[in-house]
Amino acid sequence: MHAGKLVFAQLMAHLPLHTFRQCVAKYPSRYPTLTFSHLDQFLCMAFAQPTYRESLRDIETCLRAHQAKLYHLGIRGNIAKSTLADANESRDWRIYESFALSLIQIARKLYINDSFAVELKQTAYALDTTTIDLCLRVFPWAQFRQAKAAVKMHTLLDLRGNIPTFIHISDGKMHEVNVLDILTPEAGSFYIMDRGFTDFARWHTLHQAQAFFVTRGKSNLLCRRIYSRAVDKSTGLRCDQTIALTAPKASKDYPQHLRRIKFYDTQHDRHLVFLTNNFDLPALTIAQLYRCRWQVELFFKWIKQHLRIKRFYGTTENAVKTQIWIAITIYVLVAIVKKRLNIEASLYSIPQILNLTLFEKTPLDQLLKNMETQMNTHGYDNQLNLFS
Repeated sequence: MHAGKLVFAQLMAHLPLHTFRQCVAKYPSRYPTLTFSHLDQFLCMAFAQPTYRESLRDIETCLRAHQAKLYHLGIRGNIAKSTLADANESRDWRIYESFALSLIQIARKLYINDSFAVELKQTAYALDTTTIDLCLRVFPWAQFRQAKAAVKMHTLLDLRGNIPTFIHISDGKMHEVNVLDILTPEAGSFYIMDRGFTDFARWHTLHQAQAFFVTRGKSNLLCRRIYSRAVDKSTGLRCDQTIALTAPKASKDYPQHLRRIKFYDTQHDRHLVFLTNNFDLPALTIAQLYRCRWQVELFFKWIKQHLRIKRFYGTTENAVKTQIWIAITIYVLVAIVKKRLNIEASLYSIPQILNLTLFEKTPLDQLLKNMETQMNTHGYDNQLNLFS
């Protein structure tokens, strides 16, 4: 990237625009595009993410303040609050879903050889759901409870690179365990879930697909011990057992044996019980795998803090989903840029750097590496390591 390009333009240069045009053609719209194209809409909404714009009026004001630079950013249309609002409500959100999924495939290939906290040849996913609270009066289509609205974002995170590989956006009424019906299990992969995903019939579906799951066991689990393996208690392990479910419905839904591992967490002074259908990995590795599930919690925390998915620019379902998918696109784009430019800075810190530099002309790799050096010099390592 040469210094003559604005940072925002350098960032967007990593987008496969031919794929974007294919996504647009896949979901045609009657809304006119001659004066404000789908790309104009995407770039305006993408600009709002790292700069944390509060509203469509805020987006309009900021971009018009840099009117002379808009052409160099790739924006050809006339920026107006009403035009952007109409586009978000009228243009199919699936365009941006398809585009985000195509970027996810690119990112996963870049991170496929990366390691994470556990030495594992297979792919490991963390599955979880986050709830985004809404106002029922403003978003009546997303009713959650009697006086509350919400949307849920069900996410499957690839632990190699922390890339979201599957995202399903639903209203607040959908229980998180139901997302297991939508997933297509990959044979040999690990799915790490919390106790909210306890459903023996759905676990058996994963087992039949030759996929592995790791989850927390509930305290009221009815089972009998079949076999016990020796464990090294100095590692925190307390037992490694093969069990059979004894509750009538549970044993019918999951007729095979399960593996039950008990681990003592000295840091928080508590005992944890894990259930899995994998009998080959060491018991300590299973416990470490579950610990990696917190990466999806950190992912949710970060996108809520640093991307615009808690306050929405539109009130319709189409506008909300459009905004969420464009936010996910920016997150994945940052991951792609980090890998391509060989940036050591944390994936979660890069958008903070971009926040105030989008209209500068510094080469992107030089900007990010210089900021990384300054952060290390000033002793910010501890804060960033939380998300590494």
